[in-house]
Amino acid sequence: MTIVSAALASETVGSEKVNAEPQGAELLPADRQPVIIAARRTAVCRANGSLKDLRAHQLLAPVLKQLLTDSLVSPDAVSDVVIGNAVGGGGNVARLALLEAGLPVSVPGLTVDRQCGSGLDAIVLAARLVAAGGNPVYLAGGVESISTAPLRAHRNDDGEPGFFARAQFVPHSYGDPDMGVAAENVAARFGVSRSRQDALALRSHQRALAAAAAGHFSGEITPLETPDGAVSADDGPRRGLNATVLTRFPAAFVDGGTVTAGNSCFDADAASAVVITSLQRARELGVADGLLVLATDTAGVDPELLGIGAAVAAGRMLAAREIPTASVDLVEFNEAFASQTLACLDQLDIDPDRVNVDGGALALGHAYGASGAVLVTRLLAQARRAGKEGSLALAMISIAGGMGTAALLRYEAIGS
Repeated sequence: MTIVSAALASETVGSEKVNAEPQGAELLPADRQPVIIAARRTAVCRANGSLKDLRAHQLLAPVLKQLLTDSLVSPDAVSDVVIGNAVGGGGNVARLALLEAGLPVSVPGLTVDRQCGSGLDAIVLAARLVAAGGNPVYLAGGVESISTAPLRAHRNDDGEPGFFARAQFVPHSYGDPDMGVAAENVAARFGVSRSRQDALALRSHQRALAAAAAGHFSGEITPLETPDGAVSADDGPRRGLNATVLTRFPAAFVDGGTVTAGNSCFDADAASAVVITSLQRARELGVADGLLVLATDTAGVDPELLGIGAAVAAGRMLAAREIPTASVDLVEFNEAFASQTLACLDQLDIDPDRVNVDGGALALGHAYGASGAVLVTRLLAQARRAGKEGSLALAMISIAGGMGTAALLRYEAIGS
């Protein structure tokens, strides 16, 4: 549901408009209008790679600490820390990380799990809490340390552990396909060819390499100290990848299929979070600019076609505000698989050339619970780099179990 049109009904009386943008311009009153004023992430590194020695809270804590410095928010002014996590060991990593970051014990923490969507859904939840009023300040985002994730097991009848690779997402009567099989289902159902998938994967790597060379990531990455030294750069983009190499990858999940290791993401470790508050509180803090949260939506879809969930959520959200996709300036989509990325963009009539302009998860990797927050961090950096007030930004992610979450944002100078 959209923030304005559903839970808060049609209460736009007394709301203000930052500019004269004709579509999607209706805002909540300034003390309830959510705005993202800072965003940070760690480097996104291959699982069992550069960040393998850091547990989830150790990935996240430096990001939270840096966000307070960036936003000039006092630690004791933080209302709550809302963090997404998918494969951790429980125990409320949000609370653990915020205390590790030096926030006072008076600050609570909440950990949410919507699998791949967890990081974006944590930001969505924080936005809705801001919209409820009170001028709060939240740190929200996601974290995943796949390298240190605990082994998982059911207890067998004899009391011995029966280890399993992943959780069950839906009842078996719904199919509960593995992610790669679901990506093949989407490719077949929506006619996404192998050549298109490979081309998208290659472009993702090329764009990520170009963005890194241009310094586009430097202002958003918080360096992490590891036993082997500081880590401040993504390690996934492959310089030697080309079209010929991609054609050599065999089908990875279904015999004769089109989804390969080359056009699929890889597992990664990372953390990412934002500072989100009300427009009024942002002005009081003297913040120059930010991303207004205009609308959000989460949709459920057929679990056999789980990769299409983002398109359903984004399509419904944009339609509710009568915003054509052509009006959206910046789009970040989590590229778990090229097949589902292309299928979603086709359904939304979005040219893939306009999406993930600095590369996506096919090159950078997928850190499950963090990935949705990485999308928002990337959008804030891109919007600031472009400097176009009123530009619309769309973040969207498809989710295991047959879901998708989308968020519509708008870049604005905040002023006083």
